[in-house]
Amino acid sequence: MADEEETNEYRWESGYEKTWQMEFTLCFESREAIKEDDDGLLESNVAEIVARAKRKRAALKATGAIQLGMMRHLYVIVDASECMFLQDLKPTRFLCVLKLLELFVHEFFDLNPISQLGILTTKMKRSEQVTALAGNQKKHIEALQQMKDTPCDGEPSLQNSLERAMNGLKNMPAHSSREVLVLFGSLTTCDPGDIQKTIKSLKENNIRVSIIGLAAEVRICREIAKRTGGTYNVLLDDHHLKELILNQVQPPAVAGSMEASLVKMGFPGGKPSSNDGASDSAADHAPAYCLCHIENETSCLMGNNSGYNCPQCGSRYCELPVECKQCGLTLVSAPHLARSYHHLFPIKPFIERAKLPETTYCFACAKPFDESDLNVYECETCNQIVCLDCDLFIREILHTCPGCASDPITAQMKTN
Repeated sequence: MADEEETNEYRWESGYEKTWQMEFTLCFESREAIKEDDDGLLESNVAEIVARAKRKRAALKATGAIQLGMMRHLYVIVDASECMFLQDLKPTRFLCVLKLLELFVHEFFDLNPISQLGILTTKMKRSEQVTALAGNQKKHIEALQQMKDTPCDGEPSLQNSLERAMNGLKNMPAHSSREVLVLFGSLTTCDPGDIQKTIKSLKENNIRVSIIGLAAEVRICREIAKRTGGTYNVLLDDHHLKELILNQVQPPAVAGSMEASLVKMGFPGGKPSSNDGASDSAADHAPAYCLCHIENETSCLMGNNSGYNCPQCGSRYCELPVECKQCGLTLVSAPHLARSYHHLFPIKPFIERAKLPETTYCFACAKPFDESDLNVYECETCNQIVCLDCDLFIREILHTCPGCASDPITAQMKTN
């Protein structure tokens, strides 16, 4: 009788077990891959599992000649309804999301320096704009830090938020991608009209909507993401939420109808040029206040030796990249374009091979291989061997093979 009671279980318990099995089977093709280390812990094995899963996803993204968008316009919609005060994410859902978004903004502009981002919130059945589309990451991070004291009230409205984001994105240039990222914690949405019409308008304007659910799967969220070409995921814990948010940093593949076009850009200089004390350049007539903050109380008076002058109209700005408010010219610097180069030509995936006895150390970090390193990774071009950690570092951060970069012949071929 006791044995029968032990075998009986609730339906939700068996379902959770199946979810656990499916999750790890998807990453490793076997639950037996999880083993304890010498100290009887699982942390090191789980860390290796996560690293291998990241490498598989990165390899899938780089398997084909996929055109990626260098210039992105992204609106982030944050749910600020009363459900965001729940403490299943510590300290609360809202504070956890804001902290992760600060990291996301920093990583977004690090990998997409010539892109623009804006932040919206939804609560009390309305949508409010926190920051407009801009390329100044300091402005967005300061706004996120000020939102920590914002009260979370009422119900969210997906339709009002998407309509507001669409109004700001539909007039963006055709050569740039239009994206919306929604962090949705509620299980309901209070909309004033038919949201199906909004979904149709989003699709017609080539706006991609990706949604991250903080509670459970909502059917309308999955439908929005599916019909607009975005992604929909529901978090498991705070670590999984961080991974889902940072997955949005990489630029998505452009739509099939997007055509390549030339984009006019300006490379402003700092100090105005002078010839014997006289110059006819437009920079000499630049305003004393930077146009970035001229509408704010914190507008700064800039001297001739500070700031950047638009080469077309002479307007002055304190930071780059930015779109000139006077003539509409996109102002960037050469390093910004250089940092976007790897999106156009991503590094080829390294080949995973079994470790051979003659392979003793990693070429990148010089770490000796031990018994735990069963597989190594080889570059197709230079045939150098690296470890798993260096393979992920090269793919996610460095974007250059150290073996190819140290070979003068290979490096010369890549620059030509």
